[in-house]
Amino acid sequence: MKGVLSVAALLLAVTTAPSLYAQEKAGVVVADSVEAIVTVVSVDREARVVTIRGPEGRTAIINVPKEAQNLDQVKPGSKFKLTYLSSVALSLRKGTGTPSASHNEKVQLAKKGETPGGTAVRVREINAVVEAMDPAKRSLTLKGPEGGTVQLTVREDVKAYSEVKVGDTVTVSYTEGLALKMLPPQQ
Repeated sequence: MKGVLSVAALLLAVTTAPSLYAQEKAGVVVADSVEAIVTVVSVDREARVVTIRGPEGRTAIINVPKEAQNLDQVKPGSKFKLTYLSSVALSLRKGTGTPSASHNEKVQLAKKGETPGGTAVRVREINAVVEAMDPAKRSLTLKGPEGGTVQLTVREDVKAYSEVKVGDTVTVSYTEGLALKMLPPQQ
């Protein structure tokens, strides 16, 4: 289902902007959701791969997990309602720490004989260390557990920005949710 989540993000061009916002809190939450009807272009049952086309004509490949029991019902021309949700939470927390990452995934698929579809939710949490700051731009450069860096711009309404210093730990939590359900054939 990991591939399904990645494909949905690519297919629907759902991205989280590097400028984060919040109410008067120590952290921020950015959320987005998209719904679309996608059409199956091809099905390779042996490889368990389905190619879909989104409403704007872009195609994507979905790797169907072995646990999915209704692939035999999916055919070229089948339509699925796809709902994709994402949220990012940035928690600014003083202190020092080492970068780390964790993730949790929950998948629920239709039972054998039911309408093909399912849901998947993945939550990733990354503790990163503030490597650099630019107060004039309200930006942070974060270093994650694998050594990569990313620069984020934090909006004015995130009051905790002024309390963060180079070397502090910042927690970023990213949640993705995907629901797919095959629609009945149109007459």
